[in-house]
Amino acid sequence: MIPSQKPDLRVKFCGIELRNPVIAASGTFGYGLEFEDIVALQKIGAFVTKGLSREPMPGNPPPRLIETPAGMLNAIGLQNVGVLAFIEHKLPAIKRLPCPVIANIFGSSIEDYCAVIQALNQTEGIVAYELNASCPNTESGGMVFGTQATLLHELVARAKSMAKRPLIVKLSPNVTSIAAMARAADEAGADALSLVNTFLGISIDANTRRPRLSNVTGGLSGPAIKPLALRMVYEAAHAVSIPVVGMGGIATPEDVIEFMLAGATAVQVGTASYADPRAVERIATGLQSWCARHHVDKIANLTGRLELAKKPQS
Repeated sequence: MIPSQKPDLRVKFCGIELRNPVIAASGTFGYGLEFEDIVALQKIGAFVTKGLSREPMPGNPPPRLIETPAGMLNAIGLQNVGVLAFIEHKLPAIKRLPCPVIANIFGSSIEDYCAVIQALNQTEGIVAYELNASCPNTESGGMVFGTQATLLHELVARAKSMAKRPLIVKLSPNVTSIAAMARAADEAGADALSLVNTFLGISIDANTRRPRLSNVTGGLSGPAIKPLALRMVYEAAHAVSIPVVGMGGIATPEDVIEFMLAGATAVQVGTASYADPRAVERIATGLQSWCARHHVDKIANLTGRLELAKKPQS
């Protein structure tokens, strides 16, 4: 690489080109508008909206977010304004933001998911859908879509048949085999995968003998889950041929590189934005320096390039 030449940070998946692989994760970046005066949005790859449902949702009562060692537990309860209010009141301003926007969608039934997709299909300003498969299906007794392969396959197939944009399926880590769930989503027509969502956890106050979250359980995220997330991204990337977007405890440029070496085409930054609202910009900017120092002229070439130690010959 010529010393004066800047490294090429562009990545491409699902026909979408990003200026760099750093995406702000759903649920940690609001609707993007909240960060417009804080983050230089033209310096990040993209952002994912808060999860959008068919009807508005108030979320869980507080306390619903607490700090844990090397992370946090949240039980926000997917609070959002609903897809129609999003289209009317949020999207007109979002469309002028200087980075691609991915809409995260969820529901308690397949029909709910499809209704959200159909509403968004009629709009402009969104480049893809991220399907949150970590929601309980009320029609199947509360079983989470992303923990049962046949249920996940049905959801993805129906959503894909409706979607007029690329469909990214966000997988739950609370499964026995992430590879099996990745294959189920791939076979159903997913254009890409994103993983991992939060791990189910609980925190208890020994003095009061009560759970610290009003919902009792919550989703664990942050650096504490990074080794688990890396392992799952590695397994998923080796199980499918579609692109993988990795997430889970990313807080530094080096973390991004690790996920890409494990097989991720791009990454999402979530919990780090709570400690540092400009984390996603800082990490994206830091990638330029990291690549220059390590003589990486094109960051996309790092995807899946993990070098395994050779086993000694017997």
